[in-house]
Amino acid sequence: MSTTLPELLSPEAAAEPEKTAAGHSPRHLAASITLLVIGVALIYPLVDVIIASFRAQGNGPFTLQYWRAVFHQIPVWRELGMSALVTGASVAGVLVVSVPAGYAYAKLSFRGARALFGITVACMMIPVESMIIPEYSNLAKVGLVGSVLGTVLVFVGLGIPLSVFLMASYFKSLPDALVESGLVDGAGHLRIFLSIMLPLALPAIVTIGVLEFLAVWNDLLVALLFLPIQSQTIAVGLAALQGNHILNTYVLVAGSVLSAIPPMIVYMLFQRHLVAGLTMGVNR
Repeated sequence: MSTTLPELLSPEAAAEPEKTAAGHSPRHLAASITLLVIGVALIYPLVDVIIASFRAQGNGPFTLQYWRAVFHQIPVWRELGMSALVTGASVAGVLVVSVPAGYAYAKLSFRGARALFGITVACMMIPVESMIIPEYSNLAKVGLVGSVLGTVLVFVGLGIPLSVFLMASYFKSLPDALVESGLVDGAGHLRIFLSIMLPLALPAIVTIGVLEFLAVWNDLLVALLFLPIQSQTIAVGLAALQGNHILNTYVLVAGSVLSAIPPMIVYMLFQRHLVAGLTMGVNR
């Protein structure tokens, strides 16, 4: 197809080379190289650890001896099951509380809302270590120390402040017209929350769920103090591996890789929603 002289001299045609050139400008090239370097720097340690867990002494022939040692020295399947139980229950508890609470703070007007929200945000600033002793004392009074329920309650309490803050920020970014139109149509706040706001909040819910999953799955302190000795999580099992046996670094590496598999699977499954949720509220 031939191009006429007027078309070549038009402003649109003159701007096209500039756009094409801009796409390959030194600035874009430098940004791409920088991101590539950062990506390699982040991925390399993980790949190196995985390879080391399959090689004798880290650089010898490939072997499964370290993985066999992990399954021989600690009850892997039982501890993975306990980790899944505690993590799943804790994530569910945090979401059940934080999602409606975030909606209430963002879209409902009631006396003391700002004060309560301020207290919730302030709880994020309290170090976990400073709350462990009071929580242990309170749970001991009701007989929940050394139980799965008590451990889950501790995790839920620790996860609620940040989760409520994130959910409130996300709901505030949604137009108030959605709530107002629902009220005009005769729907109550419960119906509006379940039918309109909850589906729109899916990216934020997934983000909070993944963040809470990672926090609970990798936790050592709370699980060590509140779970019974015969029912420990995989994180506590790996810590015990260092104390009860002659420490073999590569056995510990294999156990760490095994413990990291579930979080990686969760991230890959919810990656699309997680990326969308990380930007929640920025357009407000």
